[in-house]
Amino acid sequence: MTTVARSRMPAGWAGDLSEDYEWVPLRLPPDVTRLSASVRLSIEAQYRGWELTKVRLYTDGSRRVLLRRKKTALGEQPAL
Repeated sequence: MTTVARSRMPAGWAGDLSEDYEWVPLRLPPDVTRLSASVRLSIEAQYRGWELTKVRLYTDGSRRVLLRRKKTALGEQPAL
């Protein structure tokens, strides 16, 4: 993972990333409800193979989410 992608993650998350996985940090804005976030992440899990690794909720209502999936050969799974 590049330095730019690691810098987008909250402190403490970048230290425990395995090279066996692809990692995607996401930010969900405060206007996204918990139910809506759950549905969106479930769709990513079902159709693209991502699994939820960490969630951090901030006081403004936004969330930072870390998704991962096993690395595969190029072209097998669509990008996020």
